[in-house]
Amino acid sequence: MKVKAEQLANRLSDTIQPVYLITGDEPLLSEECCDLLRTHFKQQGFTEREVLHVDGGFKWEYLLECANALSLFAERKVIELRLGSAKLSKQASEMLRQYLASPSPDNVLLIIADKLDGSSKKSAWFKAIDNQGMIVELWPIEANQLPHWIRQRAAQIGLQLDEEAVALLTDRIEGNLLAAKQELQKLALLYPDRQVTADDVIDAVSDSSRYDIYGLTEAALLGQGARCNKILQVLRQDGTEAPIVLWAVVREVRALYNIHLGQAGGMSFDSLCQREKIWGKRKPQLGRAAQRIRLSALEQLMHDCGEVDKIIKGAAQGDPWVLLSSICMQLSGVRLAIPAN
Repeated sequence: MKVKAEQLANRLSDTIQPVYLITGDEPLLSEECCDLLRTHFKQQGFTEREVLHVDGGFKWEYLLECANALSLFAERKVIELRLGSAKLSKQASEMLRQYLASPSPDNVLLIIADKLDGSSKKSAWFKAIDNQGMIVELWPIEANQLPHWIRQRAAQIGLQLDEEAVALLTDRIEGNLLAAKQELQKLALLYPDRQVTADDVIDAVSDSSRYDIYGLTEAALLGQGARCNKILQVLRQDGTEAPIVLWAVVREVRALYNIHLGQAGGMSFDSLCQREKIWGKRKPQLGRAAQRIRLSALEQLMHDCGEVDKIIKGAAQGDPWVLLSSICMQLSGVRLAIPAN
């Protein structure tokens, strides 16, 4: 019986299957499914646990020995078989099928494996588990599904995120759900009673990076090319991630672009700042920069920011920091011709 990870909790019952298989390459989802099963087994009286690691020297006969061994206290037992990336030989497959032919009601077998290939899914042992037990295949969270996943996880721990915060987290943790969980837990501790913004996300990542990132965009808006370049190099050397820098730069480029369009449509600068949520010292900085930078230049910068995003996500080749440097220099008034590749 195949079950999706999100269905697992609702598919568990007092009737314990003889075998459960968790397979996939997403560590967080695998561990969460295993923890859910372990808790359920314990509630059903399976209080003893024995872990078997399958490596080059593993003797499959030990699986049968472990299953037949009586506990000193006659407890019901969970046998946790950790396959990892190991492929089952003909002998191993036969041993597993032999175990499943007459499983003891006092044992439950939990198999944990990396993603299985097509041949493994067609094997006799996989079909035997499908017939007699439960299989949970874990699939990666796709990029377009990640924002929803982040919102859902945040809601589970009482964390409120605005859309910019969700977008920034999506860029930061794509492909690493374990990191996403850790980031969300940290944000929930830091900001328990209010909505978390993208600025809060940046601040939480590194206390020392917040000033530098905002210093970078400030230097660019003020036309301080040399200072802008220096800050960018420091950010890179300190290990600041390119998506964070890109988010800060895109925010200013988009704000300048919207100011140009709004003024062309007859809106006053003050009204535009109110609409775009531009306050404090950013307001005069953006005002002067909007007078200095033409709309056509901003359109090109927005295109270049899109190219940086592609490079970061692996959809294009190149060094994102090179193009980020070009964008920042042009924002600050320095004309460069640095290609993306």
